[in-house]
Amino acid sequence: MVNFVLVAGAWLGARAWDDVVPELRAGGHGVLPVTLSGLAERSGVPAGQQTHVQDVVDVVERRDLRDVVLVGHSYSGYRSVRPPSGSATGCGAWSSSTRTCRRTASRSCPRGPTAGRPGGGGGIDSRDRGFWAPPTEADCTGQGLSDEQTGRLIAGSTPHPGATLTEPAVLERTVGELPATYVKCLLDGDAPSPDVAELLRGGLWRLVELDTGHWPMFSRPRELARVLLDAAVL
Repeated sequence: MVNFVLVAGAWLGARAWDDVVPELRAGGHGVLPVTLSGLAERSGVPAGQQTHVQDVVDVVERRDLRDVVLVGHSYSGYRSVRPPSGSATGCGAWSSSTRTCRRTASRSCPRGPTAGRPGGGGGIDSRDRGFWAPPTEADCTGQGLSDEQTGRLIAGSTPHPGATLTEPAVLERTVGELPATYVKCLLDGDAPSPDVAELLRGGLWRLVELDTGHWPMFSRPRELARVLLDAAVL
C-alpha cells in the first residue's frame, strides 16, 4: 500500500480528484486530495509559492505518511518539475528521512503567469487584482471534456493567487534525482517541454501518454487512475 497525495493545478481544489479517488482506494491505497491555500473552499486564505509547498509538506508530516506518491497536476506538477522547485525540496526531505516518496507529474504543457492556457486566455494583470482568472468554456474547448465535465470544472474553479506563480523557490536537490512518472496529455501538445525531455533522458523519469486534454482527472479519470496505480509499484 502507498499513500497518494493528490494536488490539483491552478484554480482547483481537492474536489477535482473526485472521480479518481475511488479508483485508487479500490486498490487498497491511502488517498489524500489536497486543497492548497487560497483555492476552492480555502479561497481567501493568503498564499505565496512557499505557502503551497508547506501545504503539501504539512499533509505528509501531520499524518506521518510513509511510502508517499506525490501527484502534481499542471501548475502543481510544473512547480514540482521545473527548477527552481519548492515541492521537490519537500519530497527530497521526506525521502532522506526514512520515508519513500515518489512523484508523478500529471500535467501537460507548462503554464506560467503570463503564458496562455488551453484554448487561449492570458495571465495576471491589474484587472485580476493579483489573481489568475479561472478558465472559461473557451479554455476547455478541444480538451476532451464533455459538457458535464466542463461544467464541473468551471464550477469548481476559483481565482488563483498570483504570488504563487511569481515568487521564487529554493531547490535543495535536483528534481532529476527522484524517480517520477510524467503523464503527457496529447490534446494539449504532442511532446514534453524541453526541460521535461531532459529529465526523461536522465534515467529515473518515465513517460506515459494519455490521449486526452489538460484536465485528465475530469476527462479520463479511470485511465489516469490506472497510470497512477502503475506508478505506485515502480
